[in-house]
Amino acid sequence: MKRGVAEAITVVIAAVVAFPLFWMVLTAIKPTDEVLSTAPKPWTLRPTFSAFARALTVQDFGRYFVNSVVVALAVVGLSMLIAFLAAAALTRLRFRGRATMLVMLLVVQMVPVEALTVPLFFLMRSVGDAVPAFGLNHLGSLVLVHLAFSLPFSIWVLRGFVAAVPVELEEAATLDGASRFTFLRRVLFPLVAPGLVATSVLSFIHAWNDFLFAKTFIISAAENQTLPLALQVFVKPDQNDWGAIMAGSTLMTVPVLVFFVLVQRRLVSGLAGSVKG
Repeated sequence: MKRGVAEAITVVIAAVVAFPLFWMVLTAIKPTDEVLSTAPKPWTLRPTFSAFARALTVQDFGRYFVNSVVVALAVVGLSMLIAFLAAAALTRLRFRGRATMLVMLLVVQMVPVEALTVPLFFLMRSVGDAVPAFGLNHLGSLVLVHLAFSLPFSIWVLRGFVAAVPVELEEAATLDGASRFTFLRRVLFPLVAPGLVATSVLSFIHAWNDFLFAKTFIISAAENQTLPLALQVFVKPDQNDWGAIMAGSTLMTVPVLVFFVLVQRRLVSGLAGSVKG
C-alpha cells in the first residue's frame, strides 16, 4: 500500500515537472492562431514546424549555437579539472586556512547572482584592459564568470567523494612507487568520476541556459553572442512570436538532453554519493 502511494506521488511530481516542457513543445508545433487563442487547449490537430523554420533561419543562428557549445564545454572541462584538484588538496592535505577556505566556499554560494552582476561587469572591463580575450564582448568573460560560480559547489560536492576514498589506497599506491600525481590520475580520478559527472551536468546546464551574464558582458559584439540571446529576435514591442520562442527553446533543450543521456548512469550514482572501489 505504501509503495503504491509513493509511486503515485512520484508520478504526480513527475507530471508537474514535465508539464512546462510539454507545453513548450506543444506551443512550438501549434499554428499561430492556436498559440494566440484566448482559449488555449493542451493539444493540436494541425501541427506545423513553421516555428522551427523561423527559429533556424535567424541570422547567425549557427554561430550562436557554436558559441554556446564553446562556453559550456570550456566551463565543464575547467571546472572538473580545477574542482577535482582543489577537492583533493582540501581533503588530503593539511595547511593553514584550510577550514576558513571550506567555510568561504559555502558563504560564496549564498550571495545572489543579481547582486554581483554590476561589480562583475566592472571587473571584466578591468580584466579586458590587461587580457582582452577575457574582457567584455569576448566569450572568455563568460567562461571566467561561470567558472567562478560553478567551482564552489563542485569543490564542496567532490570533497565528499574524495573523503570517502580510503586513505589506505593512497598509502598502498605510495608503497608501490606511485607519485602523488599518479595516484590522482590512476586511482582517485576513476573513483570520484560519478561526482565529477554530477557536477559537470549542473555546470553545463547553468552555462548553456545563461542569459543574464551573456546579455551583460556581450554588449556590442554580435558574433560572440550565445544562443539564449538569439531568442530576443522574436521579442517585439507589438507582438511576441511565441511559437518561434518556444521552438528556439526546444532546440536549446536538445543538447542538454543529449548530454544528460550520455552521462546518465554515472549521474545517478554521483547524485547518490556512491564511490565504488
